[in-house]
Amino acid sequence: MAYEPVLTAFVNEPQGYTLDFYLQRQRGYEGLRKALTLKPGDIIEQVKASGLRGRGGAGFPTGLKWQFVLKDTPKPKYICCNADESEPGTFKDHVLMERNPHLLIEGCAIASYAIGARVAYIYIRGEFYHVQEVLEAEIEKAYTAGYLGKNILGSGFDCDVFVHRGAGAYEAGEETALIESLEGKRAQPRIKPPFPAVAGLYQCPTAVNNVETLCNVPLIVLNGPEWFAGQGPEKNGGPKLFCVSGHVKKPGVYEASMHTTLRELIDDHAGGMIDERPLKAVIPGGSSVPLLLPDQLDIAVSFDSVQKAGSLLGSAGVIVMNDTVCMVWLAMNLLHFYRHESCGKCTPCREGTDWLFKLLGRIEAGEGQPKDLDLLFGVSSNIVGKTLCAFGDAAATPVLSTMKLFRHEYESHVREGRCTLPAPWRATMPVFAGSH
Repeated sequence: MAYEPVLTAFVNEPQGYTLDFYLQRQRGYEGLRKALTLKPGDIIEQVKASGLRGRGGAGFPTGLKWQFVLKDTPKPKYICCNADESEPGTFKDHVLMERNPHLLIEGCAIASYAIGARVAYIYIRGEFYHVQEVLEAEIEKAYTAGYLGKNILGSGFDCDVFVHRGAGAYEAGEETALIESLEGKRAQPRIKPPFPAVAGLYQCPTAVNNVETLCNVPLIVLNGPEWFAGQGPEKNGGPKLFCVSGHVKKPGVYEASMHTTLRELIDDHAGGMIDERPLKAVIPGGSSVPLLLPDQLDIAVSFDSVQKAGSLLGSAGVIVMNDTVCMVWLAMNLLHFYRHESCGKCTPCREGTDWLFKLLGRIEAGEGQPKDLDLLFGVSSNIVGKTLCAFGDAAATPVLSTMKLFRHEYESHVREGRCTLPAPWRATMPVFAGSH
């Protein structure tokens, strides 16, 4: 049976983002109304039973994260929605916020009720000013209609939702760095433990969830955890948004079950390869995950299947590359991004990303030496696992993955003193790292 979109069913409707449309066509706020008749713990159990996993990158079970939030405390609790969306190749949350904002607002309210919070913050990236305008206008309508504010729907539950726009930092996508930024400080990661569930925003218990994650919560409450779990493979249930970009005919955001294969995403949803050129490699989950090769296209795009294949689903940013792409250039391009976005707190990341970028630039310019290949591995290994957050691992991944699968291209650059691929690719290749 064909998959029917639920998260993005109405995103192309001219008035799809308005409160009236949401109420009339999407059973708007019925999930919140139902949730307020339940005990908060029952909602957490429903989310756990649904198998909802975080859609921001790590894929951690959402219900479990909520359960960890400290309960026996006089301190207030908070929901922080991670809408920073800075991962190259990822643009799904932007679509949800701009075209279906009330699904997110309702998700924030239900999540707040479930963990005992009275305030939710939506932290959006600095470049999303137009998204901020949409969100704040629709939040105001939700207040007027009684879906936010005091005594929501006569239940006695109070909840406020605020939009906070950051300054455009990739590192703010890390949950503790996001919290630091919300508090008015530099977006740099904290030492853990304590974890946000115990000491998060203002040192109070906090749950940090991705936009797409929270948008699934009303659907679970409304349709039941069994329905949600049945939308995908075991432990990989629910609707999923995929961002497909690169050398495909129809780049965009596509909603599908995680039963879908990588080949179906590329060929059936995104229209296949531009100019019918052969596929060379795919980054399945945003620029910070390892590459997959053409013989791996028939795996399901689920958290578990992609991990079994040697990569990660991450933020589901599927970057497709044809046979014209130079892998040394790809790694250099991405290191240019990571070098720029390093918050500078951890020495291995701050210094290592700059070193990797310079090494890759030297090799790409035809000035590399054989010892530089071993040096790339050495610098990368001195970054991986040696930073406060996962940024260091992410920054080293483009080097380690391309070196593992395409070492011969690095060797030919050193041996020939130039890139051996045909020159035209440079003029047509999308600049992934610069797209954000």
